[in-house]
Amino acid sequence: MNVKIGIVGNYGNDNNGDEAILLSIIRQLEKAFSIPTENLVVFSNNPKQTAARYNVQSYPLYYKNGNAPKTFFKTYKENSKVVKTLDFVVIGGGGILMDLYKREAPLYGSYAMMAKNAGVPYVVYGCGAGPLNTGLGKWFIRYMAKHAQNISVRDPQSKALLQSIGVKRDVHVIGDPAFSLEVERDGYSEQPKKIGVTAVPYYNASYWPTGDETKYQNYIIGMAKNLDRLIEEYDTEILFFATKFPQDADVTKDIKKLMQHGERTTILDENCPPQRILQLTGSFDVLIGTRLHSLILATDTKTPIIGVSYHVKVNDFLQMAGLGDYSIGIDTLHEKDNYFTTLYEKMNANWPAAQALANATNEAFKEKSSLGLKLLKEGVKR
Repeated sequence: MNVKIGIVGNYGNDNNGDEAILLSIIRQLEKAFSIPTENLVVFSNNPKQTAARYNVQSYPLYYKNGNAPKTFFKTYKENSKVVKTLDFVVIGGGGILMDLYKREAPLYGSYAMMAKNAGVPYVVYGCGAGPLNTGLGKWFIRYMAKHAQNISVRDPQSKALLQSIGVKRDVHVIGDPAFSLEVERDGYSEQPKKIGVTAVPYYNASYWPTGDETKYQNYIIGMAKNLDRLIEEYDTEILFFATKFPQDADVTKDIKKLMQHGERTTILDENCPPQRILQLTGSFDVLIGTRLHSLILATDTKTPIIGVSYHVKVNDFLQMAGLGDYSIGIDTLHEKDNYFTTLYEKMNANWPAAQALANATNEAFKEKSSLGLKLLKEGVKR
């Protein structure tokens, strides 16, 4: 099928969790429509980088022009010319159906408007929803859903939220698009020893929408105490790595400084593309992740996981995976030093069962991703 397809999402932003989503969508579109990557157009925060990395065409995701309304209209004016040349548009994935950062709902909603007004079919694909607190944000998300060929989200909680704001149509739950990445794991250790850790800059003023130094300090203190005890009791090897670089790497340096056994940890201080993260997660016995996509890519490599839930999306994912018992609330992490050891001991006591659970989780999400492929194929029909 000789079609030209656009992809819209939070790409080209040096967040390698989002880049994993983009890579998976590109691979799915190649498979679904038997087209070369040159037929794909990605709207990106860094078009030059995106075009070079994936061998696609790429245009700016938005055109900053003073205030938010002016930016919206300039972006619409410039990119509607590109959208008109497309046969199909994929809006997604990632947690873009939200208004936490104010721009998201109007920005991605504008692409739904461009496509509708140009008569180009589009789908909303594998997204996360929430938070949605503003009237304007809710309006844009309802608009996107109303005119899409189909709409799919990554978890049941996102579906429930969309329904609660007035989305009337079917909303499919397909898991995160990154679950479609195919990876073969090279076996397991006899007992879990090597642990990968990701840390998000939770309430750090240089990254978070509203900084809170007390919350940030409690978080890194909690991480440090819990990791120290894990090293003390089980002589584990800890490797910190980042999915958002350099921000996540900076946080792990703050955590390491607070640890009594920091010298027994390693920080991988580099920007890891999705393929490298998959290689890393496949080498770990256990992953302790705050970043959602570190947990998702670990699931791709059948690695047992423990989640530190900094955002509802992390807990939603773990609940959907049947791993709610392996979710730790980030705000209470500093209160005890045995959160990690308690869950690690559960895995260690029956290591074959932990491996079997990781394999079953992987299979369940691969099945969901096959529904996503079906929805992409259906979406191109006018």
